[in-house]
Amino acid sequence: MSGIAKVMAARGALVSGSDIQDSGTLEALRAFGITVFVGHDPANIGEAELVVTSSAIGSSNPELAAAMSSGKTILGRAEALSRLLIGKRSIAVAGTHGKTTTTSMLTVALQSCGLDPSFAIGASIRNSGTNAHDGSGDIFVVEADESDGSFTSYNPYGAIITNIELDHVDNFKDLASIDSLFDQFLETISSQLVLCNDDLGVKRLLERSRGALKSLEVTTYGTGGDPDLHLDRIFLGPRESKARLVLRGRVLGELNLAIPGAHNLLNAAAAIAMGEQLGAPIAQLLSGLSNFSGARRRFEIRGSTNGVTVIDDYGHHPTEIRATLDTARNFAGSGKVLVVFQPHRFSRTRAFAGEFAEALQKADHTYLLEVYPAGEKALPGVSSLSISAKMPKELVTYEPSMLEVISKIVKAASPGDVIITLGAGDVSSLAPLIVENL
Repeated sequence: MSGIAKVMAARGALVSGSDIQDSGTLEALRAFGITVFVGHDPANIGEAELVVTSSAIGSSNPELAAAMSSGKTILGRAEALSRLLIGKRSIAVAGTHGKTTTTSMLTVALQSCGLDPSFAIGASIRNSGTNAHDGSGDIFVVEADESDGSFTSYNPYGAIITNIELDHVDNFKDLASIDSLFDQFLETISSQLVLCNDDLGVKRLLERSRGALKSLEVTTYGTGGDPDLHLDRIFLGPRESKARLVLRGRVLGELNLAIPGAHNLLNAAAAIAMGEQLGAPIAQLLSGLSNFSGARRRFEIRGSTNGVTVIDDYGHHPTEIRATLDTARNFAGSGKVLVVFQPHRFSRTRAFAGEFAEALQKADHTYLLEVYPAGEKALPGVSSLSISAKMPKELVTYEPSMLEVISKIVKAASPGDVIITLGAGDVSSLAPLIVENL
């Protein structure tokens, strides 16, 4: 929402908005000249002609209720964003995992080519410290969130699909529903498509959609099989990752990232593939990615004190947790990996309790906070205990108190260890407090 507000304001609109509590995000909006209210009140709507609402806002919200009763024009977030894309070569980055990082990488890579793209991303790019920009170029890079199905309204010029898995079980009952949604998304793309050949969900999409793909310029990427853009000679260091890129038999060069993780090499390959389709110089794309410093809350180092490194990560799906903890294990070397995990939504916890338990066993010890509801009502019998009950007792501590979690994990840490705050809720607020207590 904050990204949309910034782009609208940059285009000359008078923008205001509210959030339930103050934050650095709101401070950045104020600096941008946007009027921000803390707390929701019908008076905040004022003389607004258009009201844009996120899917997290229910009809009982006092501001939305006031807008509805007064007959104001109301748009959902995705519909508002789709209007901002008109007249641009829009590139929508979609997929269950990796959207934010891949969108950020593509943006930074295109910037390094001097193209000044517009962008709207779900987190700030650490290189620039912002999540949105109304650029002077004709390209608009946008993170396409599939959580409520609304990304089918973007009608992009081109798209990247990183992977397809079951998630957002509050809206989608099974994997077939997710597959159907991505089929619909595919039909809205007008020109270019980049797909991860390593992903089983993408392979299903390719098999189902051969007819729809004929009208698009398609590039597949991956490490296995026979993708158009192949990654080989892979090196995964504690704080960096490298691979050679070969496009349809032609060596493009070496991809050098200053961030760790095999998954980030794939994300970067997606950015390179789309940049190449857009006509950007490969050498400059690679140069831009070599300077990419990550996106906020994506394996973000928040501090290192007394030999203990504290990392914050947004991972809230079992697949994301596995990738994060594999990266953390390599980062820690001989040190321990200690995790504070806060499950996000009761519906997701119920659906994936067993998979969460399995993924978290990649850590040396996990401290489980209680579920972050994200607006959901509690489900009978569903809590973080649903996860801890499926884990070996020596690997997990159920601790719903954030204060106690800080105390316990600081006492457990030794020089050389890595502490990770993990989840999509307010667990991120613990990272600076853990650094302080260390």
